[in-house]
Amino acid sequence: MTRLTADRRQVLKWIPVAAAAGLLAACSNAAPRLDTGPTPAAATVGGAAGGDYRLGSGDKVRVIVFGEQDLSGEFVVGDSGTVDMPLIGSVRARGATVPEFQNRIVAQLRDGYLNDPKVSVEVLNYRPFFITGEVKQGGEYPFKASLTVQDAVGVAGGYTYRAETSYAYLRRAGEDREIKVSLDSRVPINPGDSIRVPERFF
Repeated sequence: MTRLTADRRQVLKWIPVAAAAGLLAACSNAAPRLDTGPTPAAATVGGAAGGDYRLGSGDKVRVIVFGEQDLSGEFVVGDSGTVDMPLIGSVRARGATVPEFQNRIVAQLRDGYLNDPKVSVEVLNYRPFFITGEVKQGGEYPFKASLTVQDAVGVAGGYTYRAETSYAYLRRAGEDREIKVSLDSRVPINPGDSIRVPERFF
């Protein structure tokens, strides 16, 4: 049992038994517990699925306008990069984060329609990714969280016998150039990315 000094015995005279027990535990030699904050969540969407993820054509979102069921629903970002919503019409979505898109809806609703709109937006389905080259079934495939280039090759049926398997080319959504990525480690992809598996030269 922890040995008490005279000062601590004097203090404990005025503390109920249950509280005294808690104080004794605090005086023990156990290391203090440090609050390091929440444990980081596993990365999704190639590390871009949180507030940094930017919407694009083909994404499907759920918009809830609280107290206004007729204005709520599920919508797809169109080829023009906008979402067509009841009452307020087109809202620009392409290139916006989910919070930015949400704020745009609020602003348009507040402009002559609702005094204090409360809006919630979430992504239901991300736009697909594309894979071509030396895979057995190239094409467009639905995106899922935490996909890598190696996973995408598996989704496309695997490599052909002519495939180069040590690297591939990756073009990020919204960019014009490909980057060469080594497949020695797992390479995350994002919605809308395009992957090209080249042919080996021997």
